[in-house]
Amino acid sequence: MAAEQIDIIDLACERDERELFARLDCCLQAGDVLQVAGPNGAGKTSLLRILAGLMPASAGDIHYAGRSILGGSGREFWRRHLLFLGHATAVKATLSAEENLSWLCALDQPVDREAIWDALAAVGLRGYEDVPCRQMSAGQQRRVALARLRLQTAKPVWVLDEPFTALDRAAVQVLEQQILAFARDGGIAVLTTHHSLDHLNEVRRLDLGRVC
Repeated sequence: MAAEQIDIIDLACERDERELFARLDCCLQAGDVLQVAGPNGAGKTSLLRILAGLMPASAGDIHYAGRSILGGSGREFWRRHLLFLGHATAVKATLSAEENLSWLCALDQPVDREAIWDALAAVGLRGYEDVPCRQMSAGQQRRVALARLRLQTAKPVWVLDEPFTALDRAAVQVLEQQILAFARDGGIAVLTTHHSLDHLNEVRRLDLGRVC
């Protein structure tokens, strides 16, 4: 499924009575990868949370396929097309890797056990399917969360907050290529990261430190 166009229109965000950014305009089309950059406090995570429908904008709008995603029927339409992975992994420590993924995917796109095991193998967690996540390292827990990218394949838009956190170099390279492949297949990816993506020519950059 190819992504529809995303239009960010005159968007502004305030937090604790402080303006983080204003007059933000951006257009994203199928095949785009956008890195949201800027100094600490510039509003990178806030922008992603607005995109994910987890916090309101103070002004402006966001359209997907010509519909506003900030309210009404467009919001539910957007939710069906969006996969959001926050900075926190969102995995439950008491559940195994398989149980976490089964529970997380069941909210939108239930998957079977074989698909979950294949996704865990693809992120380097073969043999960890039944291990409680509390026994895993931070990097392994991050990989459990990232396995969702291989399971919820009907979602044409990815919004990823610091997806490379706690990953080793090999896992970083695999994820970079996965994001690029997703875009080449018609997806749109929006992400924040402290990891440099300057070596990837396909990645656009939006610097919130320059939006004012």
